Amino acid sequence: MVFTSKMFIFIGRAFRPKYSITRRHLFSTLTTTSTSSSNLHQKYSFKPHQSLHPNLNPKSPNQSEQKTKAPYRPPSSLDRTRTKPLRSDLPFDFRFSYTESSPAVRPIGLREPKYSPFGPGRLDREWTGVCAPAVNPKVESVEEGKEDLKLEEKRKMKREIIQGEPLTNAERKALMETCQKHKTKRQINLGRDGLTHNMLNDIHNHWKHAEAVRIKCMGVPTVDMKNVSTQLEDKTFGKIIHRHGGQLVLYRGRNYHPKRRPLIPLMLWKPQEPIYPRLIKTTIDGLSMEETKEMRKKGLAVPALTKLAKNGYYGSLIPMVRDAFLTDELVRVDCKGLQKSDYKKIGCKLRDLVPCILVTFDKEQIVIWRGKDYKPIEDGYFVTDRESFDALEGNSEIDTKEHGSPDDNHSQYKSDSEDE
Repeated sequence: MVFTSKMFIFIGRAFRPKYSITRRHLFSTLTTTSTSSSNLHQKYSFKPHQSLHPNLNPKSPNQSEQKTKAPYRPPSSLDRTRTKPLRSDLPFDFRFSYTESSPAVRPIGLREPKYSPFGPGRLDREWTGVCAPAVNPKVESVEEGKEDLKLEEKRKMKREIIQGEPLTNAERKALMETCQKHKTKRQINLGRDGLTHNMLNDIHNHWKHAEAVRIKCMGVPTVDMKNVSTQLEDKTFGKIIHRHGGQLVLYRGRNYHPKRRPLIPLMLWKPQEPIYPRLIKTTIDGLSMEETKEMRKKGLAVPALTKLAKNGYYGSLIPMVRDAFLTDELVRVDCKGLQKSDYKKIGCKLRDLVPCILVTFDKEQIVIWRGKDYKPIEDGYFVTDRESFDALEGNSEIDTKEHGSPDDNHSQYKSDSEDE
């Protein structure tokens, strides 16, 4: 028994835990550090800052609550809170197309609310659903269908200042050579929408690198090339120095400086076309219902005068129709392959420029009637395929007197939803 008790005591001593030694060591180190820190505090009289002392600077109830941050909003071009609207000094009304629309024709309705295609708050002009007028309609009243004479005088004066002295024949021929296809590939295409507003900015961008720019006209606007030429010169303040078919060369002017170019705000989207009166009525004026039906059947059976190609040049269409009316009462133009809106615009131009009466647009055909009391126009509308601009600087006033202002020698070439 004595042996067993001694053995248990030996085992107990052997397996005694060693944590007591570590506890004594830690306790001794803590006491030494506390005494050393207290000595430093008494020796250097160290005073902690109030912010480090929890009891001296208690938190107020407002500071305990964390301030909620506003959610992150990425920058947007539509956010115009801090930016002022653009102001353009161009003396004409802003329209989507200058060649395919006219202020003389008033729409009968709108297809959408009056959302400005320039963007909300981006332009200081008010959008009326058709155009952004240069003169505020609420401040000054302008007669319907007529443009303010002051704006026309401003455009004329500005164009004279930019153009300066007229070009000589040698200078004109040198500019024409630089715009040939084998010399440069720079070109602006003018399609079915005609001269659009954003195209003015493209023309000025081309004038940064060259004094003249080549413009290729295709499709519907080529029916009235005189209107295209006048609108280009009127809206860009340039000068057409060469024309061959649907190809034009537009000169910027002697006093033109790219850094002093006018501010042209861009349209962000194409606005919806307003609603205009129907082009074709149920009964033709002066005829009964039965006579109208017989004329439409007869017109579709008449041999076609010509077939229009898609995106082609239609500058000779009006002289052809006038010559055909000397012998025939009805004329049919084949428009297979063209869009419905395109040949409706062509028919509307024929109605105003020939002049004639529209009969039908059925089966992709344009059938027109010369009327009962038809008298051929003595001074016909003939535009040569190639125009010579040598020594023609003094004839601009004569052309404006004969053909009127650029906004009066063309009419609206749209159709409403009832025709579609």
